[in-house]
Amino acid sequence: MDSRERFFATINYEKTDRPASWLGLPVPAAEKNLFRHFGVSSVSELKQKLGDDIWPIEVPFNCPPANHIACAFAFAKSMHNDTPDERTLTAPGFFEDYDDPSNVDKFNWPDPSGMVLREESLRLAKEIPNDKISMGVMWSAHFQDACSAFGMEKALITMMMNPEMFQAVIDRITDFYLKANELFYDATKGHLDAVLIGNDFGSQTGLMVDPESLRKFVFPGTKKIIDQAKSYGLKVIHHSCGSIFPIIGDLARLGADVIHPIQALAANMEPQRLKTNFEKKVAFCGGIDAQHLLVNQKPEDVRAKVRELMEIFPTGLILSPSHEAILQDIPPANIEAIFSTLKEYKA
Repeated sequence: MDSRERFFATINYEKTDRPASWLGLPVPAAEKNLFRHFGVSSVSELKQKLGDDIWPIEVPFNCPPANHIACAFAFAKSMHNDTPDERTLTAPGFFEDYDDPSNVDKFNWPDPSGMVLREESLRLAKEIPNDKISMGVMWSAHFQDACSAFGMEKALITMMMNPEMFQAVIDRITDFYLKANELFYDATKGHLDAVLIGNDFGSQTGLMVDPESLRKFVFPGTKKIIDQAKSYGLKVIHHSCGSIFPIIGDLARLGADVIHPIQALAANMEPQRLKTNFEKKVAFCGGIDAQHLLVNQKPEDVRAKVRELMEIFPTGLILSPSHEAILQDIPPANIEAIFSTLKEYKA
């Protein structure tokens, strides 16, 4: 099987030569360690050496200073480092003191048509080897951005006490992502297989917001974002960190093909529980603990966990760390252990 065949077989719960894999997104400091360990000089070389199946495209985005689609909205009232690694959802936001939905236009809403770099998007998509899965990393985190628009505590209070105001803001954010995604999808049409979207709904021990509130205020926008991707023939991988067991069924019904990242140490996210409840209803990606196992344990411990996951999920699970960001505190030998063990798989 090549990577494309393996990916589609895995998410369809069909027999594979081995489960599909995704390395994740190494941060620059982690890249240096990985390049040195594996004797390569680029992420592409690293992924080829590992035999990785999913090749991501982080949407090229012109929005200084971060130039990242996750930082398109300058909602924070106070100056702070607005980068993907340092942005905050808790700083007081632009809409903190607004309570009339008619005031939603007072914010200087960005126009994605001048931000999504379409020619660069197509170039990056064409660079991905034909036998690999190309995945756009769009995020489209309309809930998280709505939290940032008010400041998280005020956002959740507004959701309960002034739902029309919260709805007006989250709808405008959703509209931005629908426009941005359309630009990217049109630019890469015929060269894209999947998209990674998502919001963080869970903490270590449970949901941050009750399921009914998510169904009322957030999931209508999620449905639009998923339906849009599906209209382009893309598989949808939906990300949410944390303990999200009560809404996995919702995400599947909304059209998500894969749930990412199975935060391994979060409550009620045990692989066997997920298989028992959701086998053949939705596939998964992740499961290899990046909070403790990959950081603190030895390669033999990592290999044992990969074998355990492959036994529980011989298919239906894309093996990957339980967070998309690969940080520099993960020893490269533990990354090597994941992929060398995958290659030992026997159906």
